[in-house]
Amino acid sequence: MTSADFSTILPEFLLAVFAMVGLMAGAYGGKDKIASGLLWVTVAVLVLVGVWIGLRGEGATQAFGGLFIDDAFARFAKIAILLSAAAVLAMSADYMARRGLLRFEYPILVVLAVIGMMMMVSAGDLMSLYMGLELQSLALYVVAAMRRDSARSSEAGLKYFVLGSLSSGLLLYGASLTYGFAGTTSFAGIITVVEHGHLPIGVLFGMVFMVTGLAFKVSAVPFHMWTPDVYEGSPTPVTAFFATAPKMAAMALMARLVQDAFGHVTNEWGQVIGLIAVASMFLGSIAGIGQKNIKRLMAYSSIAHMGFALLGLTAGTEEGVQSMLLYMTIYVAMNVGTFAFILSMERDGAPVTDIASLNMFAKAEPLKALALLVLFFSLAGVPPMLGFFAKFGVLKAAVSAGYIWLAVFGVIASVIGAFYYLRIVFYMYFGTETEALESRMPAVQWGLLMLAAFVMVAGAFNMVGIEGAAQAAAAALVH
Repeated sequence: MTSADFSTILPEFLLAVFAMVGLMAGAYGGKDKIASGLLWVTVAVLVLVGVWIGLRGEGATQAFGGLFIDDAFARFAKIAILLSAAAVLAMSADYMARRGLLRFEYPILVVLAVIGMMMMVSAGDLMSLYMGLELQSLALYVVAAMRRDSARSSEAGLKYFVLGSLSSGLLLYGASLTYGFAGTTSFAGIITVVEHGHLPIGVLFGMVFMVTGLAFKVSAVPFHMWTPDVYEGSPTPVTAFFATAPKMAAMALMARLVQDAFGHVTNEWGQVIGLIAVASMFLGSIAGIGQKNIKRLMAYSSIAHMGFALLGLTAGTEEGVQSMLLYMTIYVAMNVGTFAFILSMERDGAPVTDIASLNMFAKAEPLKALALLVLFFSLAGVPPMLGFFAKFGVLKAAVSAGYIWLAVFGVIASVIGAFYYLRIVFYMYFGTETEALESRMPAVQWGLLMLAAFVMVAGAFNMVGIEGAAQAAAAALVH
């Protein structure tokens, strides 16, 4: 390893050292005595690393013979991952502490998952891709089952582990097929084999298996079956984490794989991803209608939103990748705000996730109800909220690439999906009087809810300034 290699992976290395030091401190320093302090230190470290990566320079560098790539695309995705992970940790502190779930392992596992995600978005080889994916997945399996005294939480962890292992197996099988027919595991080597539209049949099958394995990770149809149960069964802060950073990482990894390794055959993988996108949009939009639990509803919402993000990826163009990155960033911000509210829902000190409990909530808490209204309008894609412009961007990219039928299906699915977001707004403002819902919200949760709502309105004017960064990131990926 050269000094240049080491400097390229320095953020990941320092986070790994931090996780190991935290683990030792927890093991020898009184376990749960340090849990709260360690969580806030972790939040600070994640934010600082995110800012450092943002200020860290330009251009693209490779480390370890192309195994690890540091470019504008990776940096954009890493900043979104680090800041969303920090936000979820910060807003979960009070919830976890009050319910006896705040153990020192929690922030450490989140950091290890984040390191895996950072590895994923910088992968330049099938081996580094798999290393990052498994580091993320193993940490997530554990946090899903963190509530050890709950059968639902244990079931969620087990379901996630079994189906996640299946997706890893599919991905590995696809990687081995690709290696067997291409003779290399590096993306740069694979793309020379598929140059000028020639795609050997073995590499084609390998590509399909790998896309399938990654579709599991973003909970796209028909590989979505774990999502509602895991979202409902996991502790709510863990569900909030699942809905944000890992989705961004998996989507960025899929973009990296199809563009860097199969960028010359966009039509072949475009058809596969396009079909997955349509199925995800429609299933997420239709199946969410009958949900009575808000966490399950957010699971189906995430399936539909991953379908829209995949629309941008289907285009196979620089504009498509840019629209996908903007969509995912806006999606993460909307989910951070929405889950900040969901964490505060309780009655008699016990958490509540029933949608009907929001009846006439606006009468008791008008400001929080207004913020939630803005976020749900944005999730539904109602103009002039930022979510509308996110959807418009991916639909425009699909039309520009010739996928007009995809855009038409996207508009129809968006109209269907709007129903269940607007139904919650109806409950809050015009529902029937029921037993009042308490909304005990610490300052951090309140701040994140209001900030997310403000961004959804103010961001409509200039995309919160991230449009230029997303364009540079897309240009770095699509050569």
